[in-house]
Amino acid sequence: MASRSAAGGGSIRKRTVVRNGKDYTYWEARVTIGSDPGTGKQIQKSFTGKTQREVREKMNAAVSAVDDGTYHEPSKMRLKEWMDLWADTYLVDIKPLTIKAYKAVIKKHIAPNLGACRLDELHPHIIQKFYHQLGTTLSAKSIRNIHGVLHKALQQAVKNGLLKSNPVDACSPPRVVRPEIQPIAGEQMPLLLDALRGDPYEIPLTVALFTGMREGELMGLSWECVDFAAGTVLVKQQLQSVDGTRQILSTKNGKSRLISPAPFVMDLLRKQKILQAEQRLAAGQYWTDTGLVFTNADGRSIARSTMIKHFKRAAAEIGFPRLRVHDLRHSYAVASLQAGDDIKTVQENLGHATAAFTLDVYGHVTDEMKRDSAERMEKFIRNRVRVK
Repeated sequence: MASRSAAGGGSIRKRTVVRNGKDYTYWEARVTIGSDPGTGKQIQKSFTGKTQREVREKMNAAVSAVDDGTYHEPSKMRLKEWMDLWADTYLVDIKPLTIKAYKAVIKKHIAPNLGACRLDELHPHIIQKFYHQLGTTLSAKSIRNIHGVLHKALQQAVKNGLLKSNPVDACSPPRVVRPEIQPIAGEQMPLLLDALRGDPYEIPLTVALFTGMREGELMGLSWECVDFAAGTVLVKQQLQSVDGTRQILSTKNGKSRLISPAPFVMDLLRKQKILQAEQRLAAGQYWTDTGLVFTNADGRSIARSTMIKHFKRAAAEIGFPRLRVHDLRHSYAVASLQAGDDIKTVQENLGHATAAFTLDVYGHVTDEMKRDSAERMEKFIRNRVRVK
């Protein structure tokens, strides 16, 4: 790479060219921005403009930037070329599902709309206009995901010296309005459990309701992580489908967590172990030993789509067809808070990265609890204390 040291100035000259029989006059400045370390030859940069003053200002700015070490040679690389290079080279230590999602964003949205743009010409207003266009067909959350991928890729381009600054920093993706969670109310839980009774997915769905485990974590739970003596469950992995193949991956935030479920849940897991032993015996040589807690009759992992189908049947039966399996996680969190668990405990049990995130999602529940507490105190004062 060429070294960059100013030669102390440059030259300016007036030029005239003939186009279609007409004379066109412009000004050109040339300045030495450094020398090639291999050949020792000077590297020059030219600037053009309509007036002498315009090109002189450009030249002086370049000389000043070279002298103080801030000069940046614009990259002529196209955005698509860089995005593909970034995706193939810099996405290390990232889950396969995340890499797949990033590449899908590049292929479907970034490359078709911005791919032909040179990196040095990718200005914030171009990106902002791109976001506005996406807003006609995509949700705010999807646009923010695209924004995140583009920002990461261009931040690496800055580190590599291809860009002086990241143009995405000056852009504003749409704000995501968090949808209101739909936990299962306390009086609805018995109805749901009754609807699940006898269903092949009764145990895994009930365990999900009373542990708050994510769907992938539930499907990826292995017996080696269940300690009946200690009454604990280690949540350290998840089962996900990657390019049509089910794979065991780390948890969403890459961290494991040890939870202590209610004895009722541990009893359900004991029941599942007995049921699985009976299935193993019935399957005989056709049994596939995966070591997973929740399996089909032949030992293979259960399918997420099938579990959702069974849950939807039960939810519709009690009059809530729009409930999702993920709402079991919300229901556990709300029930835990209402039972008196503090935010930090709920955060750790759910596997959230921070307690602040947990509070952001379930803060309305704690607000309601505070109001209920105030009402109880008011009743206590009126019933037990003589108020003058």
